[in-house]
Amino acid sequence: MPQIVFLPHAELCPEGTAVEAKTGESVLDVALRCGIAIEHACEKSCACTTCHVIVREGFYSLEPSDELEDDMLDKAWGLEPESRLGCQALVADEDLVVEIPKYTINLASEGH
Repeated sequence: MPQIVFLPHAELCPEGTAVEAKTGESVLDVALRCGIAIEHACEKSCACTTCHVIVREGFYSLEPSDELEDDMLDKAWGLEPESRLGCQALVADEDLVVEIPKYTINLASEGH
């Protein structure tokens, strides 16, 4: 069973953690299941960037992002080449190391 290591995040996961994931499960669902409250303003429908994560290891084991996800990611704070939306990044057969960015853009909570 693949493992996801979530790197330390000051607010969401201060110590970092390593958890088991099921193949086909989204990075976001794994995080939520393990008590890491990554925002997901669009309820996992690939319509925002609040679940933006950076896959530090294992990135190429994921299915490539599609055009819709790429368009959303273009709006994310701190975009990097290994950025994905947590709701769209499905665990394959390799372990992942995931960083949750320090900031997120949540237009719903910001009142825009």
